[in-house]
Amino acid sequence: MKYVLVTGGVVSGLGKGVTASSIGLILKACGLRVTSIKIDPYLNTDAGTMSPFEHGEVYVLDDGGESVIDKERRGDYLGKTVQVVPHITDAIQEWIERVAVIPVDGKDGPPDVCVIELGGTIGDIESMPFIEALGQFSYRVGAGNFCLIHVSLVPVLSVVGEQKTKPTQHSVRGLRSLGLTPNILACRSTTELEENVKEKISRFCHVPDQKAHEAILKVLNLKGVAQEPALGEWTSRAALCDKLQEPVRVAMVGKYTGLSDAYLSVLKALVHASVACHRKLCIDWIAASDLEDETSTENPENYRSAWKLLKGANAILVPGGFGDRGVEGKILAARYARANRIPFLGICLGMQIAVIEFARSILGLLDANSTEFDHNTQNPCVIFMPEGSKTHMGGTMRLGSRRTYFKVADCKSAKLYGNQSFIDERHRHRYEVNPDMVQQLEDAGLSFTGKDESGHRMEIVELPNHPYFIGVQFHPEFKSRPGTPSALFLGLIAAATGQLETLLKKGVPKTWSLSNGTSGLKSHRYVNGTKMANGSLDGIYCNGNAHCGGNGTANATLKSVFVIPSGMLPLSMALVILGCDFRLRLMLWDWIGFGLERYVDCLKVDVIPRCPYDDDMGLGFDHIRGMVMQPYFSRRY
Repeated sequence: MKYVLVTGGVVSGLGKGVTASSIGLILKACGLRVTSIKIDPYLNTDAGTMSPFEHGEVYVLDDGGESVIDKERRGDYLGKTVQVVPHITDAIQEWIERVAVIPVDGKDGPPDVCVIELGGTIGDIESMPFIEALGQFSYRVGAGNFCLIHVSLVPVLSVVGEQKTKPTQHSVRGLRSLGLTPNILACRSTTELEENVKEKISRFCHVPDQKAHEAILKVLNLKGVAQEPALGEWTSRAALCDKLQEPVRVAMVGKYTGLSDAYLSVLKALVHASVACHRKLCIDWIAASDLEDETSTENPENYRSAWKLLKGANAILVPGGFGDRGVEGKILAARYARANRIPFLGICLGMQIAVIEFARSILGLLDANSTEFDHNTQNPCVIFMPEGSKTHMGGTMRLGSRRTYFKVADCKSAKLYGNQSFIDERHRHRYEVNPDMVQQLEDAGLSFTGKDESGHRMEIVELPNHPYFIGVQFHPEFKSRPGTPSALFLGLIAAATGQLETLLKKGVPKTWSLSNGTSGLKSHRYVNGTKMANGSLDGIYCNGNAHCGGNGTANATLKSVFVIPSGMLPLSMALVILGCDFRLRLMLWDWIGFGLERYVDCLKVDVIPRCPYDDDMGLGFDHIRGMVMQPYFSRRY
């Protein structure tokens, strides 16, 4: 087994995740089998309770959980003093070795390479046990089986306009003092690194000039095994994205619209579906609370702006969330979509509010609500799951992959999923539609087309006489990939662009027609109509409460690739690998492999394809488990 470790220095958010994902895809394109591990130095046992404002999106895996060291509780240490070294560091190494050999591509046998991303920044006290463990681990597996890539910052001081290398030098020095020596440096800067700066970093950090993927193969002794990277599919896909001109507008009505990371997977799933329908995605961010009547008196401008955006959308999407803030606004959005026959997709809480709205408007149950928001409601359409704990919030969610069985064959959701009898999708919730009210709701015209194995838990709801009105309890966005967009997101965009009937007749396409083309985007961000600094999601056109982005042109031959998300720092930054002449290329495409959800900048040496990223031929990693600090692994970006 070969290991590639990606660490970060100077500041957080430099793009370790995208770097790790890029490496994985390049190695996979070389014919190697690759897996990935993300290590985060959190103390949380269960990420299900983490706030998206604090953490960004909480990414759900198939297994839905993490594990905690419990050997001491079982008495495995036989009364010894349990210490960070060697007990926790040994456990970290054991977990890495155990998880690394789990195949994630459906084939037998262990992968060839495991790419490990260590979260945080070198020097953080919470990362010390992992740094120590990985230092020991590199020595134990041997130099030919371990490659370290360090992502660092080369800032440009606006006063003098000079690129400063001292932060990177100190970061590498700190890394060495902890027992790890980098083989490759990936440097972020607002401008292309100058030759003298690269030479200076190389001299003081002892990292030679090299081409990125060739250097990795050389360090891992894989040059005789790996083939030339095959990235033609990604180049073609990027070319298709370049030529898209006709827009499709989607209103995103949510609670966390102030932080786009909170809905990152939803955004990427929309992009995948939009490109599959040959449309340029335009997202209109709408804070759900801005649609409520109270806002009309407290902030009339926001109220008018929110409703204008909602009424101008081709489709409406209500994503998941927790808490009662903005719930009435989401209900109003669902009502508008239902009454005006606008394509609608509700995810998790979005499905629940759609049921509540239907009960209020069609059944006349004006106080219909969820017990999450009103414990005393006389018409509880949504209730707490019986098996859940009402006193302990952590570790009590229904998390991970669950099976949904279609109960109605002739429905849009079943057709979009290829008329399968069941599907497996990922869940993250505590509340469910009240089974005691299902018959009453169905008699009024609502159709629960998908249920769990027991038949008592509602998973999919549809309005049969609506062009496209679907709510799901699960999160389909987590399994969407660029080459294989989520069926329900594809249906939403197809309905918004007048292509749904054709799609349902022909079936969901497995591949897209690809052709070359170019287009240019301007990067702006708007909040309630006010233009602001560069947004964090490139490649999405928007107006109103929105993000916009840009892209470049596609090229052909690969020499060396690393990518960094443009939105991880206030300004897009050029990634430079020492010894390579890179030019900044702003990209539309994202990385989905390894569960990574970021838009990226792609930098090129000579000629380089637009950034490839994972789809069904990529790196899904749906079955990697994690554990919490003592110690904690996950794949949450």
